[in-house]
Amino acid sequence: MKSSSLLLLGGLSFFSVSFSAQAQKRKMPPKPSATEVYDSVGQPAVPLGGTEKYAQFLADHQKYPAAAMQRGAQGTVKVSFVVEKTGTVNEVKVESPVAPELDAEAIRLIKSGPKWTPAKNHGQVVRQRVVVPVSFVMSPGSTVVMRAGKDQPITTPAADIAASANPNRPAVVAPDRPTQPVGGNQAFFDWIEKNQKYPLLARQRKIQGKVIMEFVVQADGSLTDARIVKRLGSGLDEEALRLIKAAPKWEPAMFQGKPIKQKMVLPVLFQL
Repeated sequence: MKSSSLLLLGGLSFFSVSFSAQAQKRKMPPKPSATEVYDSVGQPAVPLGGTEKYAQFLADHQKYPAAAMQRGAQGTVKVSFVVEKTGTVNEVKVESPVAPELDAEAIRLIKSGPKWTPAKNHGQVVRQRVVVPVSFVMSPGSTVVMRAGKDQPITTPAADIAASANPNRPAVVAPDRPTQPVGGNQAFFDWIEKNQKYPLLARQRKIQGKVIMEFVVQADGSLTDARIVKRLGSGLDEEALRLIKAAPKWEPAMFQGKPIKQKMVLPVLFQL
């Protein structure tokens, strides 16, 4: 009887160890497939530098297509893509199209963006599908006016502010006659070219291109609130800002026979 009891206890002990080993084996997470794409993970992928810096990159590098602006097309394009294990972006596609030009620009933006820190799931680096909204918003009544004799457009958001019965809530209208430089667009760009002082640093570095400027043409034709929308650096931004501030007056926009102020966006071209 004593011997039997020992055998029984030994058998129970072996069964307990065997069951514990199997339980631990079942708890081990499965090894992720090399090609599997996860939608939900324990540690999601994030853009290098953080989400705020990434959002700023998208805003700074967005180029609103002229054709879309002419049609008044705007909205949010949802773009999905796969963040690879290396942090690169792949399989970029539009999930919610808005307009062909805006969809194409959203894809271009995502593809030109920085790398990401890849996702992890159960401690393993995995591929993850990410969806990012790319918004295209312009002022009401935006349009595009072509530069006379030039191949680049003046982007003219025609969200013009007219007088209102309530001065705290000015009316936003499209003008009967948009603002324009005195003598026409060509005369204004000729003035820019004549008065332009190419910064020495930019010349030494052989930097050229367009600085995109925004400003307001007031009801008296003066140019105010100038700011840089897209930069080139090496002193070109400051020179573009100086030129706009020193520029001659424009013919103001007109609404119902009265001058109103209008916001403008245009490129200042620098060529060596």
